[in-house]
Amino acid sequence: MDDLFLGRHPGLMTDLYHPDAAYVSWRTGRNGVTTFDIYTRSAPYAGAYMLVAGLEMALEFVQSFRYTDEDLRYLSQIRDFDPAFLEHLRKLRFTGEILAMPEGSIAFPHEPLLRVTAPFQEALLLESGLLHLVSLSTLIATKAARIVHASQGRPVSDFSLRRAQSPFVATRSAMIGGCASTSFLLAAYELRLRATGTIPHALVQLYDSEREAFAAVAESFNRYTFLLDTYCVRDAIHTAVEVAREYQDRMSHTLTAVRLDSGDLLNDSRYVRKVLDDAGMQNVRLLASGDLDEFRIADLVREGAPVDGFGVGTSVGVGAASVEHQAPGGALGAVYKMVWYEDEKAMDRPKIKLAEQKSTWPGKKEVYRIGNFEKDILQLEDEGRPAGGVRVLKPVIRDGQMLPGAVPPLSEIMELAQANLRQMPEQYHELICQHPYPVERSQGLEALRREAMERYCGEENGDNGGLLG
Repeated sequence: MDDLFLGRHPGLMTDLYHPDAAYVSWRTGRNGVTTFDIYTRSAPYAGAYMLVAGLEMALEFVQSFRYTDEDLRYLSQIRDFDPAFLEHLRKLRFTGEILAMPEGSIAFPHEPLLRVTAPFQEALLLESGLLHLVSLSTLIATKAARIVHASQGRPVSDFSLRRAQSPFVATRSAMIGGCASTSFLLAAYELRLRATGTIPHALVQLYDSEREAFAAVAESFNRYTFLLDTYCVRDAIHTAVEVAREYQDRMSHTLTAVRLDSGDLLNDSRYVRKVLDDAGMQNVRLLASGDLDEFRIADLVREGAPVDGFGVGTSVGVGAASVEHQAPGGALGAVYKMVWYEDEKAMDRPKIKLAEQKSTWPGKKEVYRIGNFEKDILQLEDEGRPAGGVRVLKPVIRDGQMLPGAVPPLSEIMELAQANLRQMPEQYHELICQHPYPVERSQGLEALRREAMERYCGEENGDNGGLLG
C-alpha cells in the first residue's frame, strides 16, 4: 500500500468518531446487519462519468482490518472506553459481504461503486479507509482517462511522482486510465510497468554550454532524448541536430526524441518539427510536457501541434481541477451512506437521510446497464433483472473472505478499462458534459423511498419536493 501507516495500523485508518460511534453501538446492543453504499452525487471535472479504480487496495484494507495492542493502548489514552469494549475491538474482523464495480468499470453519479453489508460496527469502521482508497484512485483514473482521450492516440506518460499526494496510487490509477508509461521507477518496478524518461534541465545546466551538454548525453547512450527549453528552444534544436548527426556518424548513437517543457508549445513545436524534418530526422519524436491537462492537450491537438506524445505530472498526481473551465476536481466527493438495517428485534428497515440535495436513497441496490450504454437502471436487489440488463455490481467478499477472481492482475484491469472507454459513446467523453448519462430508478426503489420518508417524516413530507434527485 502507498501509505506506510495503513499497513501497520489499519484499525486506526478511521476518523475518531468511528470508534466513538462503535462504542455507543456496543453499549446499547445495536449492531444489526447494515448496508452502506459508496457513491458520488456528481462526476468530477464537469464530466459525465467516472473510471472506477482502487478496489484492490480497498479489499486489502478490509482483509487486514484489525486492532493491534498498540492501537488499543492508544485508544485507551484518548477515550475512557470500557476495557471490555477494547477487548471486543481486539477480536473484531470483517465478516460481511461487499459488492463492487470491478476496477476499470465506467460508473455514473448516484450509482453505488461499492455496497457493504455487515454488522453495523464492522461496516462503519471501514468508512474512511474505503472512501480514501476508492475515491482517490477513481478520481485520478478518471483524470488520466480524460487526458488520454484528449491526446487522440498520442501516448501519455505519467510524470506525477514529485507532486502526487499518494504516488503509488497516482501511478497505478494513471495506468488504469490509459497512460502508456511512468517516470516513477519504484512504481514501474513494483507494478511491472513501462518506465520512460528524458533528461532534466539541471543536466544541461551542469555544462558550460548546451552543445557540451547535448554531446555528453549523445556519447553516453546509444538511444537518447534532448530537452530543448533550458535556454532558447529555437537555438537548441539546431544544436541538437548538429550533435545528433555527429554522434550518429561517430558512434551510431541515435537521437530518438526531443522534449519541450515550457513556452509556446504550439509555435515552438511547429518550428522544431520543421527543423527536424528538413534535416531528414522525421523519425525523431517530439514530446511535450509542462503543466498540461486535458483542456490544454485538446487545444494543442485541435490546433494541429505536431506533438507525438505528452508527459503529464501535477494534473494527474493530484486529480487537479480546472478553474478556467469551471471543472471541479481535487476530490471525488464520494460518500458512504447507510441505506438498510436489520436485526432480530425489528423488521428490516430502509434507512434514509433527508437533507435537500444531500438526501439519500434507501435500500439494497443493484445497478444494471442496458445495451451499449443506452442507460443504467438502479433497482432493489429483490426486483427482477430488467430486459437486456447486465449486472454491474459484482460480489467480491462474502462471509468476510475475498472471492476468487476479485482482484485480477493490473494488466487485465488496464485492458478492461480501455475496452470500456472505447465502448462508451463519444458524447460521454466530452470534457464538459453536455449530455448527462441516463440513470433511471425502478418503481420499487421509488416506492421504498416514499415508505422511508413516511416512516421518518410523516406523510405530509412524503414527496420532499423532489430533493432526492
